[in-house]
Formats: sequence, structure tokens, C-alpha cells
Amino acid sequence: MFRTGKLTVAVTALLALTGGVLGVSAAAASQPSTAVTGETYVIGTDTTFAPFEYREDGELTGIDMDLIRGIAANQGFTVEIKSLGFDAALQALQSNQVDGVIAGMSITDERKLVFDFSDPYFDSGVQMAVAEGNTEITKYADLAGETVVAKRGSEGETFANSIKNEYNFTVKALADSATMYDDVKAGNSVAVFDDYPVLAYGINQNNGLKSVTEKEQGSSYGFAVNKGQNPELLAAFNIGLAELKSGGEYQEILDTYLDAPAASKDTSFFGLLSDSLPALMKGLGLTLLATALSIVIALVLGVLFGFFKVSESRVLRGLASVYVSIFRGTPLLVQAFFFYFGLPQLTGQSIDVLTAGVLTLSLNAGAYMTEIVRGGIQSVDPGQTEAGRSLGLGYVMTMRRVVLPQAVKIMTPSFINQFVMTLKDTSLLAVIGFAELTYQGQQIYASNFRTGETLLIVAALYFIVINLLTMLSNQLDKRFNK
Repeated sequence: MFRTGKLTVAVTALLALTGGVLGVSAAAASQPSTAVTGETYVIGTDTTFAPFEYREDGELTGIDMDLIRGIAANQGFTVEIKSLGFDAALQALQSNQVDGVIAGMSITDERKLVFDFSDPYFDSGVQMAVAEGNTEITKYADLAGETVVAKRGSEGETFANSIKNEYNFTVKALADSATMYDDVKAGNSVAVFDDYPVLAYGINQNNGLKSVTEKEQGSSYGFAVNKGQNPELLAAFNIGLAELKSGGEYQEILDTYLDAPAASKDTSFFGLLSDSLPALMKGLGLTLLATALSIVIALVLGVLFGFFKVSESRVLRGLASVYVSIFRGTPLLVQAFFFYFGLPQLTGQSIDVLTAGVLTLSLNAGAYMTEIVRGGIQSVDPGQTEAGRSLGLGYVMTMRRVVLPQAVKIMTPSFINQFVMTLKDTSLLAVIGFAELTYQGQQIYASNFRTGETLLIVAALYFIVINLLTMLSNQLDKRFNK
């Protein structure tokens, strides 16, 4: 990516600083920064943090999204948004998969050691909420001996941990607000600590909770880049932010989301199904694509390394054993994080989420298929091989004509099971921002807080597709193994 010289960056940063000090927009006295004009930046964000980022009608929206897009338009650059999840977005930034992160991220001293932050764009705070019908918990002292929930890595978790010993309660952390709210409504936790605008938005959208404490003073949100990197982007963000504030657009964005009334959509189950189906079908399409690609590659790997496993060559057997040991001996989730975040750090080359997902699924499934092929071949009576050799057939011809036809019949049920497992494993790719079926479901219930009904629809789609895949596989089994 082309970048202009250090002098332009320094001047841009100086303008941003002086604009903030004098209380006027730096950009008001100059044209948008030429350092970023025409550039495209990849920006990481959370997946479910309404009203700052969430999906509505399949489109990513919210305060952060409107803000970064408004600043980009003001400063003459474009942004490509990657919705990853908070933890994954920070890892993507550190591995240079994205240029910056905007995700309701609190500016803290610890984070300043790793990231450079913009000027604060929102002053946050923390509130506690309980289920609507709970009349026993009204203050922190009522939490003694109880469990509360907060979002992992958030200001709410930090605050809850800071007072837990004083009030003798336990804190557990979950990944997103919608899940936390459901945890409280289910009675698994008695209260939730969350950023007050997020909590207020959820209550406004009828999430089944009520706030019971005043807002605690908290830190501010900032836009982040890697330390020492993209200073021109940071300076442009500050200038654009000052411009939006002076022009009134900033306040309009806040009012749009923080003062909005509860949505007046059809609240019936069929209304939810109708609203959700387009996004879910898009996710299902990506699920099937990733599954098909992974199964084909895994099948090739499984057959290849399966033959290596039964080879007379010690080198080939050793190579296959190492492959199987690595991918069967490590969790699929760790493999997904490695290919998407770790590999770019080691090689310096970025990798798109579909490629990372297919690599993860195919290499993992291929290891299991290797053992299926090995087991199928070795389950054929050794006397069959000896009979073929005694008839003058070579090793390859004996395998092709005698052993494999019998082994395939043994392996087919296990292959079908592995195909189904691979399809279901695509749901784990949601953690790296792959927009498959489970990911789309998370996006939907993050904004409407109808978790149970949304997951029921998602489960039904998985059930239908998996049963169709099983039926197709069984028909192929009958045709080829008569």
C-alpha cells in the first residue's frame, strides 16, 4: 500500500493536535489530509456490540460503523470492514490482518503499551442490570455469594473484578452481550455488568433486563492502530472526528442510536423467520461452500496419507504419522486461529478468512480420513493380498483389484460420518469472522436479543442440510457398493 512521506504525516499529526488543543477543527483550516486520500484501509471490529456495531437487515451498522465511514468520507479514504469479534479483531490487528480497530474499545494504560489510540470519541461507563422480575438484587451489597457476568476484556469485566472482593461475589466472562443477557435471564448469573450505552440499548430493545445502579464513571473509547504503525491513518481519524463534531454529524450519529425507540417490527416467530432468512441463507451458502471445498481436499489428503500409512517405506509412514499426530492432537479452534492469525505473523503474508477456514477444515478432516483409509485397508484379510500376489499380481494391481474394492465398502460409513462432522465444524469458524450459518445467527440475536428462537432456526437449517447430505451419501454408497 502506497504511503506518503514522513513530513506530510508529521504536518497532519500536528494539525490534529493543534485542532484538539484550540478546540477547533483542524480540517476546517485545511483540505483533507493528502496522506490518506485515495487509500483503502481494512478496519477490524466486533461482531455483536449494539449499538456500536451490529447487523440490521444483514448490513453492519451502529455508532462505530457510521463514525468510521463518516470520517473516511470526510478525509478522502475508503474502509473495508472486517467483523471478527473483539478478541479476534485485536489479534488481527497485531498480525497485520487489519490496519486499525474500532470496536467500543476502552483506552487503557495496558493497551497503550501495544496500540496507539486516537482522541477519545465516546465517554463510556458501567452499569449493573438484573432480570426484569428480580426484586432481590438492587445494589452491589446484594451480590454476596452470587455469580455475575461481564463481557470478556471489557470495561464491565474490569469494574466487576475491581469490586468483587469487597462485595464477595464471583465474576465470569462471556463473549458477547446477547449471551450475557440470556445468562442472567436463565438464572445462571444474577446480574450483568456492561457498558451503559450497550445495556441501555438492549433494555430499549426489550432484552428482558432492567438496570438497578447508576452509571459508574469509566474510560473512553478510541480507535486503535498497531504501535508505531499507520500514524497517517490515526491523524486522519482525529481530524475527521473533529470535523464531524464541529459540523454536528457526530451528535446526529449518537442520537440515531442512543435515542432510538424500540423497534416496531413483527415480533412473531414467523416475522423473525422472514426477517432472518436472507442473512441465514447467505450464511448457509458459505457453509456449504467451505464444506464442499474442505471435503474434496480432505478426501485427497486422506487417501494419499492413508496409503502412506500402509506403505512399505518407513519415511512415508513416518510422514503420515506426523501429519495425523499434529492435526488430531490439537484442537480445531487452535488450528483456525493459527492459520488466520499466526501464519500471517510468521510469513508476513495475509490470508483471507475463507482460505484459512478451508485450510483448517481440510487438514483436520484429512487427518481423520487418513486413519479411516488405513483402517479400511488393514481390515481386509491379509490372505486376500497374499492370494493376489500368488496369482502374479504386483503390489499396485493387488491393491487396486483385490484390496481396495473391499476396503471401500468398509470405509464408506466412516467417510459419511466425517463429511457430516466437517459440515458441523464450520460453525467454529465464526470465531475468525467467517460469515457462515452460525455467525449469521449470532449477528441476528445480537441485535434483537431473541437468542432461543434464532438458534432454533439455525439448528433446523443444520438439521435439514445434514440429513440431505446423509441421504445423498447413502444413495451413493448403495450405487457404488452393490
